[in-house]
Amino acid sequence: MTIESRKSLRSRQHQHHLEPSLDMDSQKELWLEIRSLGYSYGARQAVRDATFSVKRGEVLGLLGANGAGKTTILSCISGLFPNWTGSILLDSRPFLPAVDANARSCLGIVPQELAIYENLTARENLELFAKLFGVPKSSRADRIQTMLEFAGLEARGNDRVKTFSGGMKRRLNLAIGLVHSPSLLLLDEPTVGVDPQSRNHLFDAILRLKESGLSMIYTTHYMEEAERLCDRIAIVDEGSIKAMGTSLELAQQTGDENANLESVFLQLTGRSLRDE
Repeated sequence: MTIESRKSLRSRQHQHHLEPSLDMDSQKELWLEIRSLGYSYGARQAVRDATFSVKRGEVLGLLGANGAGKTTILSCISGLFPNWTGSILLDSRPFLPAVDANARSCLGIVPQELAIYENLTARENLELFAKLFGVPKSSRADRIQTMLEFAGLEARGNDRVKTFSGGMKRRLNLAIGLVHSPSLLLLDEPTVGVDPQSRNHLFDAILRLKESGLSMIYTTHYMEEAERLCDRIAIVDEGSIKAMGTSLELAQQTGDENANLESVFLQLTGRSLRDE
């Protein structure tokens, strides 16, 4: 990647600062492309020839049961699992965050397992991750305050995280993933184990990010979450993408345009019980 293209990418990255996007046509362009992605844990193939794309400003849902391969797909994209096969492109360029610091700076991650330090305050957590991701010192304090307000934690910013409820920790987890203004956000079941109020706050926050033009991949096994938040849905089962499209398009693929998402999902993945 040239110096000019890096500057251009960073410029686009910092446009996603929770302001509404002005160029709606550019959001229709492909931003992330996954081609024939594969990953194995030893002899077990966890991801099989997964191919999909994410447009600018789009929320793509990966809908699947526990163990379907959703988290493994995100781990490959994020660079946590570097030894995958296939190709990953961001803005039509190879995307390798495991070895490329510039690629990592474009990526925000909200993992299923909380990535926060409980003996630090919420503000200290955000400051730590802001430094790690290279947020300029001149704008760091303002950015941290913006993220505390975004997460609804401005009144608790100086409290240690170990005193927080599960929902508050989830909201902080999201804020940490956004503190450096990424251009692609990966959310791995971000509402697991939260109270209804925090869950609704997270939904509203994600919809605000969607309106700002931020591209996101959202994994879930909850049908209502996928329908409420995602522009398109990819149904994942046994490491493969079984079908992808809007809820209506998925129903049409099964031959029943009146089917709801749950019946489509069961038709494509079967009704057998799955191990957790």
